[in-house]
Amino acid sequence: MSLGRRRPLAAVCLLVTTVSVVAACTNAPPPPLVPPQPPTQSSTTSAPPTQPMPVEVVVGVDELEGGFNPHTLADLSPTSSALASLMLPSVFRPAPDGNLQLDGTLMESAEVVPDAEKFTVRYRIRREANWSDGAPIAAEDFVYLWEQLRSQPGVADPAGYQLIDDVASRQGGKTVDVTFAKPFPGWQTLFNNLLPAHLLRDAPRGWATVLDDGYPASGGPFAIRQIDLDRGEIILERNDRYWGPPAQSDRIVLRAIDRARQVEALRSGDSHLAVFGADRGTMQALQDLGDAVQLITVPRPATMEVLLRHDSRALADVKVRRAVLAALDRPALIEAGTGGGPAAQLQAHAQVLAPSERGYTPTEPGLPNGPDPAQVDRLLNEAGYHRSGGEWLRDGRPLNLVIAAPFEHESYIRIAEAAARQLRDQGIQATVVTPTGDQLFGEMLSANPQSGESGGSGSVDMAIAPRPAGGDPAAMLASSYGCPGVAKDSEKPFPYNDAGFCDQLLQPTIDAALTGQVPFSEASAAVEPVLWRDAVALPLYQQAQVMALRREVTGVEAGNGLAGPFSTAARWVGTPADSDGY
Repeated sequence: MSLGRRRPLAAVCLLVTTVSVVAACTNAPPPPLVPPQPPTQSSTTSAPPTQPMPVEVVVGVDELEGGFNPHTLADLSPTSSALASLMLPSVFRPAPDGNLQLDGTLMESAEVVPDAEKFTVRYRIRREANWSDGAPIAAEDFVYLWEQLRSQPGVADPAGYQLIDDVASRQGGKTVDVTFAKPFPGWQTLFNNLLPAHLLRDAPRGWATVLDDGYPASGGPFAIRQIDLDRGEIILERNDRYWGPPAQSDRIVLRAIDRARQVEALRSGDSHLAVFGADRGTMQALQDLGDAVQLITVPRPATMEVLLRHDSRALADVKVRRAVLAALDRPALIEAGTGGGPAAQLQAHAQVLAPSERGYTPTEPGLPNGPDPAQVDRLLNEAGYHRSGGEWLRDGRPLNLVIAAPFEHESYIRIAEAAARQLRDQGIQATVVTPTGDQLFGEMLSANPQSGESGGSGSVDMAIAPRPAGGDPAAMLASSYGCPGVAKDSEKPFPYNDAGFCDQLLQPTIDAALTGQVPFSEASAAVEPVLWRDAVALPLYQQAQVMALRREVTGVEAGNGLAGPFSTAARWVGTPADSDGY
């Protein structure tokens, strides 16, 4: 390169030297000096065009909690939902009216096969649909998701997958035939957030942690450029291998900062928008920004609840479970979890549907909002306890409960600690433990209470947990409260639900709703009164966030159904970045 730059200069020097020698050997006068002419436009050397800065959208988010697997209860967080919306393909997505519609970018068709011997759905995937590493999105991704969600403990909505008998590949993997043991009217809720099986199936880490560091490939409009959990930042850039319409912005930056800094970043313009769990004070600070930001409440697909484990030795008696509920101050628990933020307006009073879901109706039989000491005394006395020295004893042993909350989620822990204080105020000893989400949902709550498995009976009496929402209502009912079935190919029982609940008298009704023989509303009317009577769970509120949006960014919407704002991210148009680096 340096030699190339010198060669023109050497040629000029040689020319000048030759002219000087010729001039010295002649008697002719030197030529007159010619005044320099102003350079013409064609003779000027134009500066290289500057590259436009990438267009980016900076989003303030909550802490980057846990891993990023959107199918596990441990990772059921706003961040995992956001990344899944940006990167993972789904067969169906919510339409503006809330109904599911086929994602035509991924799929050519998905339809029930008429006259099949068993209930069968045929999926035809577009030929051009590929993961960002070039591998096709194909039948193996359907098989992988089915195998994991029907058998792994701690998954969000397994009931529909457990009805599947077989997933068969045809036409090079671009046609998938899914055969069910029984009809499943809610089949359109399956196979959302497909995962790259070719990269995960043989990964050294197991299902519970394989996505702790992000997704190894993308099948959506964005791909991960960088994850820096120490700095609390995730950078996504446009997926150049995405076969669908390209994203409008070059990159999206997710930046985890505390609530006070969220407000300041919006005020200064460092963030284009923020999607986070605000408390009462933060909401007031956001409102004080006036017309600079637009505020929208975004419901999340999960209901916070207090589980009372039936397999717990301490809570095996329904009278003790009812006494525990009578000792709790429900409004105070909601305040502990929400801080008076948007979720406080979505208090839950049903055992299956979340408040923002279509068809939601309170089913609660009028539980007291505050503690009822007289009820606590009556029920515990009837259960054989007596109060002595400020605590409840039976056979000389105090009633001592263990309340578990996943350590990754601060709001869960706040609820657990508040519940423990309330129980101690009524003479019921309580201790809070904070295992990892994988340990809590994948081991401690899913063990078969009849098998004596480690981590099962006796280790956890109560748990603060999310109840997933947004799926097929009958499937959610079966996933949350149904008795576990048995895998036909292995004859192994499926994992238990988180509540450790199984009522063989209710199971035929739950099964009938799942397979469409009974409407969900009819099944709910039969099942929910029993759940309330047996004190299985105390619903608190539907999770919700606030979306604060500045005017500089366009195309941002709250999302259809419970899909959330990140489902619209491909249409976001931000502003030029300060630099083209990362």
